[in-house]
Amino acid sequence: MKEESQAGKAYFEIRKQILSNQLGSGTRLKEDEWAKRLEVNRSGIREALTRLTGEQLLVSGPKGGFFVKPFTIEDVTETSQLREILEMGALQLSIVNITPEKLDELDMICDDYSAMIEKGYFGGALEADMRFHELLIESAGNKKLKNVYQMSNIPLLHHKVGKLHTHVNDYRLTDKEHRQIVGALRDKDLKLAIDTLIAHLRRGKYFL
Repeated sequence: MKEESQAGKAYFEIRKQILSNQLGSGTRLKEDEWAKRLEVNRSGIREALTRLTGEQLLVSGPKGGFFVKPFTIEDVTETSQLREILEMGALQLSIVNITPEKLDELDMICDDYSAMIEKGYFGGALEADMRFHELLIESAGNKKLKNVYQMSNIPLLHHKVGKLHTHVNDYRLTDKEHRQIVGALRDKDLKLAIDTLIAHLRRGKYFL
């Protein structure tokens, strides 16, 4: 495997584990351990860890080494604000650009979310919730917007906020809000879509 391919493999796998909360705040990542785990040479691991440090997902320890960056209140606040701006912008573009196929896909995600709630699979519901919001961004049809969203560590925020929505009524309200957003997109009702989205996102802040 080429050097850049090894580094890329390590980068995407470690990043995925950080953003899905499989690697918690403060976890130390040792080059030799990850090289063995991913079957990637140490220089590839080092390049991946350096890249993740540049994205502020990792920090260097006082005596060296790489650690998963703690998610501070300031991080939560700023990421929440950025998420709201990006998703409102996505809705403005989606009103014009969204396809019937994307609307149907959003409906399917809503159905998946509902099914997970009824079965008590709240981890699965959280994953469906994340897919819903990622598809809203994708539906805007703007590759740069999608890239900024993906690189803004929003999935990590989503997991941390979502884990605190422990009451089933909170999940059901989320389901209702998701469906109202999809309905507003079908009806080309931008105001209702944005008003619902803002209420939906800001409700999550009260759980922090």
